[in-house]
Amino acid sequence: MANVSETVRSQLRGMREALASLVFSAPCRICTQMLDTGSRIPLCNDCIDVLKEPLVEPLCDSCGRPIVSAAVAEGISAPKCHFCRMRPYKFDLARSFGGYTPRMSRAILLLKYGRVTPLGVWFAQRLASVVRSHPEHFSADVVIPVPLDHGRLRERGFNQAELIAKPFARLLGIPFRSYLLVRTRPRPNHLRLTRRERWETVRGAYATHQSAQVDKLRVLLVDDVFTTGATLDACSQALKGAGAARVVGLTVARALPLYPADEVGLADQDFGE
Repeated sequence: MANVSETVRSQLRGMREALASLVFSAPCRICTQMLDTGSRIPLCNDCIDVLKEPLVEPLCDSCGRPIVSAAVAEGISAPKCHFCRMRPYKFDLARSFGGYTPRMSRAILLLKYGRVTPLGVWFAQRLASVVRSHPEHFSADVVIPVPLDHGRLRERGFNQAELIAKPFARLLGIPFRSYLLVRTRPRPNHLRLTRRERWETVRGAYATHQSAQVDKLRVLLVDDVFTTGATLDACSQALKGAGAARVVGLTVARALPLYPADEVGLADQDFGE
């Protein structure tokens, strides 16, 4: 009976969205085709379907980067990518839902600069699916978003990582504590940064709040994009330095060799370090 009720609700929801798309026609904010859905997210079904595509395993056991290597071919159970073998990160684990493709880039920009805040909940649902697929890796006491510096927060009016992290914490039933971590140094005004500059920019730029109690806490650290891993690394160093027992980074998207950051606009934005 419960399954029947859910089916009926789903059908009614689909009918409402179809009717709304006819009455309130508008272009998809990514591909500009006319919307075929009346949801609060102004994206067509084709774009949504593409955004729902998760990263394909095998993944680096440490940073979650998709890898194809001899180690995988030989059946090594916990392979690590070249970067993690060369220079281990400060976080214990990092995972991303999908690749930072051109469509994913535009969707994240809609959240950050277009103020399409319902996308924050949609992204949170995607991250929750990552956690639920391997719950043994994500036991946590608290969810913390990567913070913005005060100047950028005043300018923008919100932190996009918080718009994702707050509903994500609610979905998992884990306490949300944005105040535990702060950015103490602003990002440089120039937008294009090399890989080395990204690391230098965030080195020592984060700290736990003076009144924060993070000792022995297991933390899920949430951000929008993983580019070099410098931001998650710097935040994790601050949290570990204050006594956190474990830090796991979670991002909506991951920059991949197939879609270099410069080609999808990441180098021109103030995120994804």
